[in-house]
Amino acid sequence: MAFSFFTPFVTYNDLERWPKSTGIPTGRLSKVVAGLFVSILVLSSLTIVIHNQLLKPQGRRQLAAVSTNLEIKIKPSSIGVLSQEKVVGSNVEFERSVYHFHPQKNFIGDPNGPLYHMGWYHLFYQYNPDSAIWGNITWGHAVSKDLINWFQLPLAMVPDHWYDQKGVMTGSATILPDGRIIMYYTGNAHDLSQLQCLAFAANSSDPLLVEWVKYKDNPILGPPLGVGRKDFRDPSSLWMGPDGKYRMVMGSKHNNTIGCALIYHTTNFTHFELMDEVLHEVPHTGMWECVDLYPVSTTKTDGLDMSSYESDAKYVLKQSGDEDRHDWYAIGSYDVVKDKWYPDDPEMDVGIGLRYDYGKFYASKTFYDPSKRRRVLWGYVGETDLQNDDIKKGWANMLNVPRTVVLDPNTQSNLIQWPVEEAETLRSKTYDEFKDVELAPGSLVPLNIDSTAQLDISASFEVDEALLDATLEADTIFNCTTSDGSAMRGVLGPFGVVVLADEALSEQTPVYFYIAKNTDGTSRTYFCVDELRSTKLSGVRNFVYGSTVPVLHGENYNMRLLVDHSIVESFAQGGRTVITSRVYPTKAIYDAAKVFLFNNGTGITVKASLKIWKMGEAKLEPFHV
Repeated sequence: MAFSFFTPFVTYNDLERWPKSTGIPTGRLSKVVAGLFVSILVLSSLTIVIHNQLLKPQGRRQLAAVSTNLEIKIKPSSIGVLSQEKVVGSNVEFERSVYHFHPQKNFIGDPNGPLYHMGWYHLFYQYNPDSAIWGNITWGHAVSKDLINWFQLPLAMVPDHWYDQKGVMTGSATILPDGRIIMYYTGNAHDLSQLQCLAFAANSSDPLLVEWVKYKDNPILGPPLGVGRKDFRDPSSLWMGPDGKYRMVMGSKHNNTIGCALIYHTTNFTHFELMDEVLHEVPHTGMWECVDLYPVSTTKTDGLDMSSYESDAKYVLKQSGDEDRHDWYAIGSYDVVKDKWYPDDPEMDVGIGLRYDYGKFYASKTFYDPSKRRRVLWGYVGETDLQNDDIKKGWANMLNVPRTVVLDPNTQSNLIQWPVEEAETLRSKTYDEFKDVELAPGSLVPLNIDSTAQLDISASFEVDEALLDATLEADTIFNCTTSDGSAMRGVLGPFGVVVLADEALSEQTPVYFYIAKNTDGTSRTYFCVDELRSTKLSGVRNFVYGSTVPVLHGENYNMRLLVDHSIVESFAQGGRTVITSRVYPTKAIYDAAKVFLFNNGTGITVKASLKIWKMGEAKLEPFHV
């Protein structure tokens, strides 16, 4: 579909009119001095923290093999039994995560404008400084040396102009060739029209980028003809094409149901030309938000910058579906001349095929980290309890542990997501190990470890291939989301790990595999998380999440779980399928939280091996000017 070009708010303005990064904007001397003072204090504080960390004894890694103390119980009814008892009111302190990013109080939303600058990772995010519910959206700002421990900086941008008075919404960062750093973001105007705006770092030589200045001639773009005023948002980072022009994509829809990504060209960063054809569109997918386009290598695990144009690269196109609130992606090719993207498999196109995460995860954004040559992904993990509970506890939502993103080298048809390596610095020096634990049909095995509310679990399950091949019973209708969860017993599953469970299993969150045979004798594997019995708290929206996961010949069934009080991130088969869950236990908390192995399959015996680390707390040091 062709769109009419329409830029109603701006005349031609050149970037040369902006203040240079090494200068001080007129009338802003006092703010810049204050910003530099903030930077010096934060840098000094971080130096002390790093020094103290270096002084801590490292110790030796030890194995605590306790599998000989396992007590195997045959309790097929214990996994999945619903309790009628309900609790009113949340457990405020237990729900707060200790190594997932969220401010001390109030509402946090979409991650915005992540970038790496002068040795610091910068994270901007939608934030309501006044309340634990959505509204008054500003941009919070934090910096880190390792993506795990953070320093909170002053707010980066607030809704203080007519074009963004209803919210400084989602945006992206671009580092220009001369070193200046700019942000494009969507401003919600007084009538909720979505207008594209520009801001820039007042001093790009400041490592902390404390002060941000909005362009004086904002907004620079309004919805083009044929696009609704509320259907035009979330500008991407810019990249340079082979013709020397910069590109930017925007999320939109047309004809009410056709989701699409618009593409613009610019040479001066303030005047944009809309291309006649969209980058890509998919019928019946609705409004596309937070569109992302980036390359992935087919031959190596390094991340790629968008301007690399490597001949063997594939391109990921991702959109956040405003109607279903899921983050969809597809793998394909990008024609740099025609500015068109094509899916490798049209049946797995954007919005109808693969998702980043099959749980509670939305509005994600990636950035290229040049310091470690990787692409890093963040998403927004919302609450599923009652809004009144969020108001009572004074905070809402968090971000996932940052993940690296690469193309699966074995399948070449899906992504691999994995927690950044820095997350392992929070692991305890010792770990509990369980080897070759046999799980007969109906087994429930408690694991003898304490303090299980903050864990990093690596688990592998070995299934007898001969028994699997010999199973004749077909199971053609199973699906995680429409099943009865872990209570549903099939011949070949479910089997897996139960986390955040109390001793009586009145609260439990099982994470598991389910193998289903097809009529032709082949099998497909599902990876699921069952929240149905995760809490006794009333009003919580609980689900069974999950999807299929490729398990290749010779691979065991493996999972990694990051457990952090009220959030569980689950990675299957090295990160081919990922599920994020929010759970609100009232009994399975602190030392009362237990871990179990289970096998609810009726015709299969499984051997399980695990390593379990306790996880420490990440630092989020608020900085007060």
